[in-house]
Amino acid sequence: MKKMQSGFTLVEIAIVLVIIGLLLGGVLKGQELVNSAKVKNFVNDFKTVPLFIYGYQDKFRALPGDDPNAVNHVGAGATLTPTAGTLGNGQIEGNYNSTTATDESVAFWQQVRLANLASGPTAFTNISADVPYNADGGRIGIQSKSPITNMTGSYFVCSEGIQGKFAKQIDITMDDGDTAAGSVRVMASGYSGTAQAAVITTNIVDSTTYTVCASF
Repeated sequence: MKKMQSGFTLVEIAIVLVIIGLLLGGVLKGQELVNSAKVKNFVNDFKTVPLFIYGYQDKFRALPGDDPNAVNHVGAGATLTPTAGTLGNGQIEGNYNSTTATDESVAFWQQVRLANLASGPTAFTNISADVPYNADGGRIGIQSKSPITNMTGSYFVCSEGIQGKFAKQIDITMDDGDTAAGSVRVMASGYSGTAQAAVITTNIVDSTTYTVCASF
């Protein structure tokens, strides 16, 4: 006599589907938390750099990177002596992503670290390794010259290698949500010293990397 083959009941199938749903929801929620934490790290970078300037100015009445008396202020460890700009003119000259020892935008990081305002190596014998990077491994830097067309401000903090989905979230968190206007803007990667046009929000591709700049 043929035995009847048994299968899953509707209740068992429903339980399995519920478990799968819970697991999928947990994975998505976990990814959301990771993405949220990464955006917070990016935002913190933008908010922290101006504090280095204010702290240095409060201590020494000078602008880090542009300080003509850096050795007297922070010690002999201030080995980077900018010559590509004019010291003491109130500007941080050089590109935010420079690795040139004579640029003020590089000396900025050595001086704020020697002043105990920021953490990180101070020797700068290997500039590419010693300059700061963001949570995605992109360069972080500061400059006085506007990197984006029609963007105004005294100083511009830029962070590169940021995926489009994060760039948009940074703008929403810090500014107006419009990546081509306001104090936070987005430009294409590959800045080389010439101001670029901002990328409008609708043209940003989530998986493409961009450079985000904030003015203050």
